[in-house]
Amino acid sequence: MRLLLIEDDALIAESVTASLTGAGHTVDALTSAAEAHGALARERFNLILLDLGLPDGDGLDVLAALRDSGDATPVLILTARDNVDDRVRGLDRGADDYLAKPFSLAELKARVRALGRRSQQRTDDRLVLGPLVFDAATATLTLHDEVLDLPRRELRLAENLLRHGQQIVARETLDAQLFGFDAVGSNALEVYISRLRKRLAGSGLAIRTLRGLGYRLEIERS
Repeated sequence: MRLLLIEDDALIAESVTASLTGAGHTVDALTSAAEAHGALARERFNLILLDLGLPDGDGLDVLAALRDSGDATPVLILTARDNVDDRVRGLDRGADDYLAKPFSLAELKARVRALGRRSQQRTDDRLVLGPLVFDAATATLTLHDEVLDLPRRELRLAENLLRHGQQIVARETLDAQLFGFDAVGSNALEVYISRLRKRLAGSGLAIRTLRGLGYRLEIERS
């Protein structure tokens, strides 16, 4: 998933980013309310991790603006404010979950997975299409029950194609999910598409290019 982390503590941001990147996510990290408002107006994310004590404002105002705009992206609040009133205010403003600092990175990853399941109305952490299975809990991809040892971005590509389940995924969506705010070459996505196609050759699955629309992972017809 593509995650937006809004956190001004550099050490926390670094450890959270490393942990969630290692779990197979793309993490874009920002440090202020102003940056958050700008990013949320331009980009789409699967989940937002929001600190409340930002240097230029209150994270609850960022949350309120997001919900007022009609954006239902799941929000997990990360904050040192741990009293009941603060939790109630955050949840009433539209947060989906609340995690008090200091927190366990293992618990954070579990809550991220849970929110991902809930947003897609799934009951477990697996994405399945034919013989291809992505397990979000272990960040592993298996094909015919054999683990594929993939580079991080190739793994994310497979996850995102599986997440859309034989539906067309726009190129812009895949670019954002794989690279986030990183600057990459214009053909970077095609490189990863080509590599994943080769790994799927002969498996009964194929990645189809639909010109002007995007890509679709589908079961090949016999």
